[in-house]
Amino acid sequence: MVDSADPEALGRWWAEALGWTVVNDAPDEFEIRPAPDRLPGLLFTSVPERKTVKNRLHLDFRPDDQEAEVARLLALGARHADIGQGEQSWVTLADPEGNEFCVLGAFKS
Repeated sequence: MVDSADPEALGRWWAEALGWTVVNDAPDEFEIRPAPDRLPGLLFTSVPERKTVKNRLHLDFRPDDQEAEVARLLALGARHADIGQGEQSWVTLADPEGNEFCVLGAFKS
């Protein structure tokens, strides 16, 4: 579950960012999944308070092209975030409500 000031807006943002499907678009309980009949999903619910500290759950993207993915996510409304990571090979971003996540480089076997 993801606490949110605007579950529908944040849920739609994450659906676009992940390429997932909306399965419930109620204003106070918005759910997305990889496919309608596939779990797990993310459930966005309304809370009165805003995010004030670092996330307890942190998602990482691992695209084939880190630079292109960062550009795509920034175009969707993400922004760069500094959580004290310093110089790293990954890029830390935040969604429209300030939830941090990282975009890693391509996996090397």
